[in-house]
Amino acid sequence: MKIIALLGSPRVGGNTDVLLNEVIRGLTQYKTDIKKYELLKLRIKPCVACYKCGEIGNCICNDDMDKLFKEFDAADVIIFATPLYFNSVSSISKLMIDRCHGLWASKYIYKESLIDRDKKRMGIFICTAGAKQGEDGFIGAEVVADLFFRSVNTKLYKKLLVDNTDKMPVSDRSEILLNAYEIGEELYNLLK
Repeated sequence: MKIIALLGSPRVGGNTDVLLNEVIRGLTQYKTDIKKYELLKLRIKPCVACYKCGEIGNCICNDDMDKLFKEFDAADVIIFATPLYFNSVSSISKLMIDRCHGLWASKYIYKESLIDRDKKRMGIFICTAGAKQGEDGFIGAEVVADLFFRSVNTKLYKKLLVDNTDKMPVSDRSEILLNAYEIGEELYNLLK
């Protein structure tokens, strides 16, 4: 099983990363191939709306997204983790997601999807918020994450949305850490 984990937080070791690592830990008790990418360390150019992807079926920018596109295609599981910034995903996450427009164009305009549409892929979305959120506090990030998973032909399996991390870090919340671990474990058992 091939798993791609995307950390969209600039804080390695922070709340988002801790939860991502727990999901990974739930998966790694089994024989799995896991690659974790810290998006901040990748060279990802912004989408400049040149719309070449609509003409040729893929993005013309040459950077680390080329590697991620291949990883998305090969993946069985994609885990996307981001902090909540201004009720959406982080800017480094959005930079990566915006570049997935080429994947959309390859499917719907060029009619030759760069990401295999027949392969069964499952996704996990993790989002943390420093402040306490109301009922719809994560909705902006959820909408963006949903579009990302659809662009990489991945069915969203679970969401792990955790707020109030400024006052209660996830490392101090054993029930949330266990939940993250069990999400990884459950997903492995579902796909084996």
